[in-house]
Formats: sequence, structure tokens, C-alpha cells
Amino acid sequence: MAPRGRPSRRSLYERLDAAIAQLNEDYGGLPSEEQAADIWSDLWHRDTHHSTAIEGNTLALEDVEQLLERGRTTHAKPMVEYLEVRGYADAAKWVYSQARRGGAGQADRPLLTLQEVRNVHYQTMRLVWEVEPHPHASEQEGPGDFRRHQIARFPGGMKPPSWTEVDSQMRTWVDEACGMDELPGGHVMERFAYLHHRFEQVHPFIDGNGRTGRLLLNLLLARRGFTPIVIEKRHRDRYLDCLQAADAGNLSRLAEMLVRQVLDSIERFALPALAAREQLVPLASLTTDAVNEPSLRAAAIRGRLRAAKNEAGRWLSSRAAVEEYLAKRYQR
Repeated sequence: MAPRGRPSRRSLYERLDAAIAQLNEDYGGLPSEEQAADIWSDLWHRDTHHSTAIEGNTLALEDVEQLLERGRTTHAKPMVEYLEVRGYADAAKWVYSQARRGGAGQADRPLLTLQEVRNVHYQTMRLVWEVEPHPHASEQEGPGDFRRHQIARFPGGMKPPSWTEVDSQMRTWVDEACGMDELPGGHVMERFAYLHHRFEQVHPFIDGNGRTGRLLLNLLLARRGFTPIVIEKRHRDRYLDCLQAADAGNLSRLAEMLVRQVLDSIERFALPALAAREQLVPLASLTTDAVNEPSLRAAAIRGRLRAAKNEAGRWLSSRAAVEEYLAKRYQR
């Protein structure tokens, strides 16, 4: 039983299905390239910051934004940290370009290729590798090359396969990704969770598996018509716990985490940019620097914000209604 006040996994799946249906039916799916610039720019900055921060990078979000947009920052950090961010951002930019097409053009080609897996790792690691390569890497283990070292057992007890099995297991993984609808699981997010966990379990590269795995997850999501996600640094421990639970055969916690992050991306980034000023969208899509979701919910309950509840009991409002509320909220 889910804790009181916390939605069940089933209700989260239903909420995600409804959000995807709204995205497809009301807005024609993921944003076009012309619509997407601001949406993906903000998401791209956050993804680059948080995914590298999970691995220990200390650049703040504002530093990442300045580095990616202006080529410099105001704080001095080790060169390797800038190169980690720049390399991840280069790979992520290509991944996000796949989302801009809304999954179009995939019917006549595989969802993913082994060369694309290698290329994502190459783009992610190439810059930092030139300055600070992995100390134990051989000449055959550069960016884009599968490892030729054994990996020690993880803290939870899981041990990645021998390096001699990596190529074969990665080919199987790509085949599973391409045929993901045939994988077991009651909801598509459970299949995404399986694929993400399985990649991390194989650990195909000598370094950079976490960053590459999250980029490949976003690539698969984007090509299947879902928004890319950001796993924030503050959720690092929960994320690692979910992966460790998956090591023991429990994928449900990881699937639930992915559902929440996709919903967050849809409601905070995609819907606000696509919705017309009068169109009803979830309150999470209407937050600004001036007002957060709890404040909007309270205003809706008090009748100060024009809003309505949907069949699931969630408050909906419009951009125009929020602007009207903000203009009047301090009036007596």
C-alpha cells in the first residue's frame, strides 16, 4: 500500500498516460524545432548540470548556463570540470535534436544502433579524455570503445559481466531496445526502467557509464515521443537506491522515478510552451519566478484564480488566468 498522501504507482501511470495523450491529441506531440528552442535550452542546461553533478562535477547551474551560452564562467574551477560539462552538453544536444522531431522518421530505421551507443559515449568523454584520460585505460579503451578491464563488484553486490562478454551483451541490449514493446512489463515505463538498469548493469565502458546511460535513456524516450528527463543531483541517493533495488530484481521503484521525471518535463517545460494563453493545463505548467504550484493551488481553492478540476481531481488553469491573478493578488 502506498503511504498516505502519496499516489499509487498505478495512478502515476494513469496520470502519465493522460499527459502523453494530451500532448499528442491537443498539441500534436513533442514540440517542433521552431517551438522547441526555449524548451530544450532550459532542459538542456539542467540536464547537463545535474547529470554531471551526480558524478561529482562541482559547477553550479548558473556556471553551466554561462559556459554553454557564452563559452565562459565567472568562477574558477579545474579545467577537467569544464570539459566534462562541455562534452556532456555536446552529446545531449544531439539527443535533444531527436526529441525536436517528435519521433518522426523512425519507422524506416532501428530505434537505436550500436554505433549510436558508441558515439554518445565518444561525444560525452572525448574532451575530458584529451586532458585527463582514465588512469587504467589501454589504447583500446578510449572514448567510444568498450572496456577491456574487469569491473569490481558494486556496493550492493552486483558484479558487471566480464569484459569479454560486453560486446555480445551490448548487441543484445540494442536488440532489446529496438524491440522494447516485446519486453515484459505492465507499463512502457517499466521497459524503459529495465533498459536503463540493464545498460548500467553491463557497464560497457571503463568510465562514463552513468552519464552515457542517462543520455541513452533520454534518446530512447525522445524517439518514442516522450520528453527527455532530468534526474536532479538532490535525488542522487534515491536514484542509486532504485538502481540497487533493480539489481535485486525490483524494477518498480526505478520505473516510478522515471514516470515522475517524465511528468515533470511535460508539465514544467513542454505544456507551458505549447499551450495557448487561454488553454487549460496543470498548475505545475504555470509556475513562474513569482508564484509556485502550492500558491496557485491555494489561490484556486480560495477562488482567487480561475481554475477547474479535471476528472482525476487535479487543478487546471491557464496562462491568462495566472497573469490575471498575479496582477490582482495584492489588491484589496
